[in-house]
Parts: sequence; C-alpha cells; structure tokens
Amino acid sequence: MMEKKMVMKALAGIYGVCRFDCNEVIPDWAKDSGFYSITRTFEELSIVCSQENIPDEVKCEKDWRILKVEGPLDFSLIGILSSISTVLTQNKISIFAISTFDTDYILLKDKDFDNAISALSHAGYEIIPNKSE
Repeated sequence: MMEKKMVMKALAGIYGVCRFDCNEVIPDWAKDSGFYSITRTFEELSIVCSQENIPDEVKCEKDWRILKVEGPLDFSLIGILSSISTVLTQNKISIFAISTFDTDYILLKDKDFDNAISALSHAGYEIIPNKSE
C-alpha cells in the first residue's frame, strides 16, 4: 500500500532570488510582495520576492514559481524535502527550497514548472493549482 503523499499548492506569481552583500540594508521594495523570504548570513543577504518588484540593477536569478507544501508540518517528520527533490531530480528539474517554521516552499524555474507538476502528480503528490491559472 502506498503511503499518503503530501499536498502541495501552487502560489501565484513569478519570483526572483536576489543577492546582496551581507551588510546591506533590506530594501523596502522586497517586502512589497505577498510572499517574500529574507535570509542574512555572514556571507550574503538573499531575498526572494515578486519579480515585478525587483529593480533592473539588482543581481538576481529570475523566473521562479513556487509550490507550497501544505502544513503545518511537524518537526519530527523526516524526508519531506528529500522525497520531493528525488522525484524532481529523476526528471532533471532543479529546485531552490525555503523552509519556515510551519512548512516548506519549493521554487522551480518557470520553464520547468509544468513538468514538475506532472512528475510530482505521477509520484502521488496532490497538487492544488493556483486559481488564477
């Protein structure tokens, strides 16, 4: 019997992953998005936000879409990202993952999004489409 797979929801929008020096101030435009993630390390400041908000001069990787793993997820769960990334790796689809307290978000290049949805669905994941698509 196959174990129940996770439910994932497609989020609306196209996103960019921006890189700044570690000591830079977080720009206001980055927080003007329904979904954004800000991570500061000793080496860099990374910001994921709506692509339409990103100024042209900012160093970024564009054209990302997002799948949200429906949560909240218990911290004791094992292998969630591993099982998702294995399915996508087998289909030659790279990911950029963001984890929060409650859940995980999988960023996929827009060009790979439909193939990722197909591969995950075929592997038993339930995908809830974005209502605007």
